[in-house]
Amino acid sequence: MLKKSFFLPVLFIFFFSSSVFAQYTPWFYWTFLPENQMNEIIGEASGETAWNNIMETGGYNRDRLPEEYRTTFFESQYVLNQLKQYGLPGAEIVRFPAGEVWDGIKGELWEIEPMKQKLASFQDMRAMLAKGSNSADVTAELVWVGRGTKKEIDDADVDGKIVVTEGRISSAHSFACIQHNALGVIAISASRPYFDPLQIPWSGIGSRRRRPGENADSGKAKFGFFLPVREGDYLKKRLLSGQKIKVHAVVKTTMQPYEYQDVTCHISGTDPNAGEIIFSAHLFEGIIKQGANDNISGSMAILEVARVLHTLIEEGRLPRPKRTIRFIWGAEFSGIGPWVKANKDLMEKTLCDINMDMVGEYLSKNKAFMELMRTTYGNPHYINDVVENYYRFVGEGNRERIQNRSSFFKVPHRIVAPSGADEPFYYSIETHYGSSDHEIFNDWSVDVPGVMMIAWPDQWYHTSGDRVDKADPTQLKRVVVIGAASAYTIANADDDMAVKIAGEITSNASRRLGHQFAVALETMNQAAKENFSDAYKEAQNCINAATDNEIATLASVLELANDRKKVGVYVTKMQKSVRQIAKTHLSTLATHMKTVAIHLNTKPARVTLTKEEKRAAKIIPEQTAKVKEMGYAGFRGVFELINKIPREEKDKYPYNRREVGSTSELQALINGGRSVLDIRNALDAQYPGQVKLQSVMNYLQILKLAGLVQM
Repeated sequence: MLKKSFFLPVLFIFFFSSSVFAQYTPWFYWTFLPENQMNEIIGEASGETAWNNIMETGGYNRDRLPEEYRTTFFESQYVLNQLKQYGLPGAEIVRFPAGEVWDGIKGELWEIEPMKQKLASFQDMRAMLAKGSNSADVTAELVWVGRGTKKEIDDADVDGKIVVTEGRISSAHSFACIQHNALGVIAISASRPYFDPLQIPWSGIGSRRRRPGENADSGKAKFGFFLPVREGDYLKKRLLSGQKIKVHAVVKTTMQPYEYQDVTCHISGTDPNAGEIIFSAHLFEGIIKQGANDNISGSMAILEVARVLHTLIEEGRLPRPKRTIRFIWGAEFSGIGPWVKANKDLMEKTLCDINMDMVGEYLSKNKAFMELMRTTYGNPHYINDVVENYYRFVGEGNRERIQNRSSFFKVPHRIVAPSGADEPFYYSIETHYGSSDHEIFNDWSVDVPGVMMIAWPDQWYHTSGDRVDKADPTQLKRVVVIGAASAYTIANADDDMAVKIAGEITSNASRRLGHQFAVALETMNQAAKENFSDAYKEAQNCINAATDNEIATLASVLELANDRKKVGVYVTKMQKSVRQIAKTHLSTLATHMKTVAIHLNTKPARVTLTKEEKRAAKIIPEQTAKVKEMGYAGFRGVFELINKIPREEKDKYPYNRREVGSTSELQALINGGRSVLDIRNALDAQYPGQVKLQSVMNYLQILKLAGLVQM
C-alpha cells in the first residue's frame, strides 16, 4: 500500500486549483425562483401552524377509539378537515381494504409481594403494553433472564413465571413463552438508554412480518410489558439481589378490522397535459404506533405546503403554475402503495415525488442534519438538483459567516419562526436511502423519481419519546419553504427555467464528479500489486458510472421544455461539458495510476474486458409490459412471481443478493438501453462490496423466467 504523503503534491495541485471555485461565495445567494416569489413563500410559510397541527394529531400517544376502526381514523379526518378549511380542491379520503390489527384496551402490571406498587400501565404510557399481547389475568413470580438468550432462558426456571429481560422482547417471548411455559415478558428498554432513560420502544412480542399476536406457534402468544430504563433498573437490581417478587398482570386486547385511508388533494395547473408533481408523507406507520416526528411532522409539513401554495396562488401572489401539484397522506407503504397502483394513469404523467419523513425535529436537540436523500442511478432526475438548490439557499443563508461580521445582516437570509429555534440549518445532501414512501414512486413499475427529506439522527425514533416537544417551528418553516419552492419551480417551469435547471445540474455535476475522482485516486492509493488492474478498473468505473448518471440527469430536463429543440441544444452542450470533465479526470487518473505502478514495482494497468464482460456488454435487457401491468407491488410482488417459478428452473440461476447490491435498483436500471455490463457497473459504483456479474446475470434470468424481463 502506498503512503498517501507520496501523492500530496499531485492532490494539492488538483484540490487547491478547484477549491477556489468550490467555496461558497459568502455574499451571493441564489434560487431558481425570483426574490419576490421567494419572499412570498417565506413570509406565508408558518412553522407555528405546522407545529400546532402536529400538536393536535400527535402531541401525545393516544388510545385509538373503537369507532375509529369502524369509521374514520382521527388523523385522516383531521387532515381532511384542514384541507377543506383551506379550500384545497379534490380533498377526499380514498379507502382500500386492509385486514385486522391488534388493539390494546387495558394493561396493568402491579407488584403485590413483598410490596404493592404499580410497575406498568397502558393508561400511563401506551407503548408500555407490547404489541401482539394477548388478554390475560395472572399472578406469578418474576425471574431474571439477563439478555433473554435461549441459553439464559433454558438455564432458568421460567415455567409458570413472568420473565424479566434487558434484551429483545420478541426473542425472549419466543424462547420463554412459546418454547417453555412462561406466562409473559417484562422488557427493560435498551433504546438509547444513555440519551433518554425514560423512552421505551414501539415494539411487540411477535415478528414484524406476522400479524400482531401470532408467533411461530400461533395461538401461544402471551403478553409483554416495557419498562423505561430508569424504572426498570430498580427492578433489575432487586431481582439480582435475590428478592422474590410476585406480580399481578391484567391484559385486555382485541383484533380490530380496519382499512387503509389515503387523504388526497391537489392544486390544479393551467395545462392538464403538462404533468404533475406529487408530495407524499405517511400519516400512519402501522395503526397502533404513533409519533409526532415519525411521521406526523412530515404529514403536517406537506399540509402546510398545500396551504401555502394554495393561498399564494388563489390570492394572485404567485401565478397559477402550468402543472398540477398533488398531495397524498396514508399508511407507510401499505396504504400509499394501493393508491399508486389504483392510479396508473396519474402516475404516467407524474414527473417526480417529494417525500417528507421525520422533518420536524429540533436539529440541535437531536444532534441531527436535515438530509436530502437523492435518487439512484436507476432514476436520474433534475428533482435532486432543484431541491438541493433550496437546501443550499436555506442552509447557507441561515448561518453567520465571519466574512459578514461587519454587515448589519450577519445572517443574510434569516428564516426563523416566532417561537422556534434561532440556529443554523444543519443540512446534508446524501446518496439514496429508501425505507419510506418515495420508494413506492421509485419502483420500476411506477417509474416516478422520488427524493426524501428527512432529519437524521432522531434520538427518539420509534419510541414513546417521539412527542411534539421534540419538534421545532423554525425547522418546520424551513422545510415548508424548501418543499413549496421546489415544487413550484417545477410546476411553473418553462424553457428558460429548464435551461437554468440544466445549468445548475452541470455546475453540481462538476463537484460530484470531482468527488468521484477523489474516490478513484484513493482506490488506487489503496491498491496492492496483486489487485492493481482490478483496482484501476474499479476507479475508472467510479467516474464513468457517475458521468452516465449526470448525462441522464441533464436529459431529464427536456420533459419541462416546450421547445425541446432549443432546450435540447443547450442540454447537449452541457452534456458535452460534463463528458469533458470526466475525460480530464480519467486522463489524470491514468497519470496517477502509472505513478502508483512505479511505486509498487509493477506494470501499468491495462483494463480489458473478460470473456463474460464482453458477452454481458452485448445483452440489453428490457422490461416487459407485465411490469407496468402489475402496478406497484413492491419487492413482495416480484418475489411472489419469482416463487411461482418451478424450483428446478430457478435453481439453474443461483444469485447472492449481496453480490447484486440492490435488486430494486437493478430493476430500475433496466431501461432497454443499458447492457447487463452497464447495469453491473452502475450497481458496483453505488453499493459497498463488489457486485458480481454472474449474480446480476442470474437475477436477470430469474426476472425473465417470471415474465418481467426480456433480453
